[in-house]
Amino acid sequence: MEDCLFCKIIKGEIPSNKVYEDEEILAFNDINPAAPIHILVIPKKHIASLADMKKDDEIIVGKIYGVINKIAKEQGFKENGYRVIVNCGKDAGQEVMHLHFHLLAGEKFGDKIV
Repeated sequence: MEDCLFCKIIKGEIPSNKVYEDEEILAFNDINPAAPIHILVIPKKHIASLADMKKDDEIIVGKIYGVINKIAKEQGFKENGYRVIVNCGKDAGQEVMHLHFHLLAGEKFGDKIV
């Protein structure tokens, strides 16, 4: 997608503070964090949202959760816990129409919804 912000980040057209990258997945720090640790984890394949996933996309979503767990361990917040949020569509607060997972940590959330 030519006008997709995250596709531009994947291509290197827009800089990001990368936390993790492989052939299929990119993770980078959110520029407008909602928590002390706020990392966005995205598939490199453009998928607009969870609602737009195809059967074959289920594999990459499973891999993303594995990457999230790896990041949590490497960054030292796995034991204390973290929150993963996926917004699906504009009414749910999805601002960039490229599937992305918000990985939040660094504070006790309790009932707080970020």
